[in-house]
Amino acid sequence: MKLSLGIVGLPNVGKSTLFKALTKIDITIANYPFATIDPNVGIVTVPDERVDKLVELSKSKKKIPAIVEFYDIAGLVKGANKGEGLGNQFLSHIRETQAIVQVVRCFGGGEIIHVESNVNPLRDIETINTELMLKDLEVVEKRLKSAEGEAKTGKKDAIATVEILKKAKVKLEKGEMLRDLRDEPEIKELQLLTAKEILFLLNGKEDDVPDELKNMIKALGYSYLVADLSDHNFNLNPLIKKAYEILDLISFFTTGEDETRAWTIKRGTLAPQAAGVIHTDFENKFIRAEVVSYEALHASGGWQAAKQKGLLRLEGKDYVFQDGDVVVIRHG
Repeated sequence: MKLSLGIVGLPNVGKSTLFKALTKIDITIANYPFATIDPNVGIVTVPDERVDKLVELSKSKKKIPAIVEFYDIAGLVKGANKGEGLGNQFLSHIRETQAIVQVVRCFGGGEIIHVESNVNPLRDIETINTELMLKDLEVVEKRLKSAEGEAKTGKKDAIATVEILKKAKVKLEKGEMLRDLRDEPEIKELQLLTAKEILFLLNGKEDDVPDELKNMIKALGYSYLVADLSDHNFNLNPLIKKAYEILDLISFFTTGEDETRAWTIKRGTLAPQAAGVIHTDFENKFIRAEVVSYEALHASGGWQAAKQKGLLRLEGKDYVFQDGDVVVIRHG
């Protein structure tokens, strides 16, 4: 499992600057709208000192940290659903991502063009959210039409699908996001944008960000980070950490002479399913897991020492993997 994030926002708010800072990929950054047409896709390693320490401990030949994929698409403008600017066609590129990073311009400065002529972050968030909702509405209406046809034949699954999609349609038409429907199978299947977690990245200095903006984001039930993307020393650690937090993701590790590797799973994952992230056979043929916490392993100085001290545990199918677990999977 890897973490994937889609970057959205108006043109010239710092999306491509963020992408370049994160991935160190030389991409087009220009002071005019729609400099980004094709989606930029970059892979970033997750900073985690535990991986480095385990490499050192095991004298591993190879280090494989967890990764995050970032998708940067063309800027949206008001009316994108009707074809304004480059339209909303590029939103399809981020449908498969797990969460959205919405970059919001809070910094002033007349030398960088704003498509709406003035800086107003609350208005800009409303513009982007509206475009996300309209894109979702387009998808929901299309699926609803086919589901209603199936429901007429008496298919129970189709009837249930129609009910959920009608509920989603009403919410979108009222200007509401679909967070509370995200766990419905029909919503998951459509990978709807407004059902995803959104992390608002407020581009500017702390003084540029009005309390009203922070309160609005909190009222919507989302998280935010304040970051000055003009600072070339931009630190991605808080962004990655916050993304893991809002998606309820954790890391566990495997380590040995050949390699040390970090694996990403949802918090609450049972041992067989966690083992399946390493290899599908491990889930199907799972017997047990040998587990030691990273802290205990690091403090004891190695796997054998941890075993001799009784810090190693044998866990079965009902065990829930914890953040920082270092494991060996036993399978049939």
